[in-house]
Formats: sequence, structure tokens, C-alpha cells
Amino acid sequence: MKTSELQGAALDRAVGKAMKLQDPYWHEGRCAWFSTDWAEGGPIIERERIDVLYEHDLRWIAVPQKGIESYGPTPLIAAMRCYVASVLGDTVDIPEELT
Repeated sequence: MKTSELQGAALDRAVGKAMKLQDPYWHEGRCAWFSTDWAEGGPIIERERIDVLYEHDLRWIAVPQKGIESYGPTPLIAAMRCYVASVLGDTVDIPEELT
């Protein structure tokens, strides 16, 4: 699946995969919702130094220190797409039930 199209559980799983979590659905003993929970996604943005900006055409853009910028309807979605793309590339293998 294209990283730029990831959302919901598929995006959260891809973030877990990029983080090399043993179980990409769990982080620190709880279900990982990186793309909707600032407590989960915020530390990644800070650690990876991802800049997130609002564009005039009603979308968010995330720009990493190195790599390709990503877009999304929310700052967390844009930033998590950016993180996944910088670690795993433009496409990611996602279980079919999540696509």
C-alpha cells in the first residue's frame, strides 16, 4: 500500500512496524494509536524532528529533517505518514484486512 494513502489501523500498524515493535499493535502495554493520540504520536514527531504545518488548501504537511514531505487531513496523520515513509519507503506491506 502507498504510504501516502495509509490511514487508521493500517497507518498505526505501519508506524509500529517502522519502530520495530515486536507487536506493532501494542506500545508500552497499550494499544498504539499513533495517528490519533498525541501521547503516542507526539514523541515520534519530537524525536524525529518532523515539522508540521497547515497549508491553505485545508491539509497538513509534515516535513522531516531528511526525506520526503507527507500530507494528511490532520497533523498526526501527516506526521505519521512522514515517519513511515522516511523509515520504510513509499510502499508498505499491510495485512489485507487493514486495507
